[in-house]
Amino acid sequence: MISNGKNDSLMAEINVTPFVDVMLVLLIIFMVTAPMMMQGVDVSLPETDAKSLTVQAENLVITIDKSGGIHINDYQVEIDFLQKKLSKILEGRKDREVFLRADKEIPYGRVVLVMSEIKGAGVEKIGMVTEPVTTEKNEKS
Repeated sequence: MISNGKNDSLMAEINVTPFVDVMLVLLIIFMVTAPMMMQGVDVSLPETDAKSLTVQAENLVITIDKSGGIHINDYQVEIDFLQKKLSKILEGRKDREVFLRADKEIPYGRVVLVMSEIKGAGVEKIGMVTEPVTTEKNEKS
């Protein structure tokens, strides 16, 4: 209790110096740690240039169905006649581009055989048609 000689009243002032010291220390801590929180962890991510292709209505699509049957757009073709038919179709075209769709259950050898027949017909570019990965598969990984 602090008392004056004349007055016997108590001093009711709050000492703010410790409060300011604590606040300045907390401010410095947050200023130092905030940039670390924003940066996160350095990770080397894979890069890819895979973009969606613009598909025109006149593009040729070769499909290998689940049973191994080959189709040019919607018309079924035997493997023996694929190269000849593609050559005839591509005679009048300036772009020699074909899209290949194959069922995921088809053996790799069958897909390669069809690709070699397509290349033998004079096709310059073969585009592989796939589906994007679903979010369910991403969550399981």
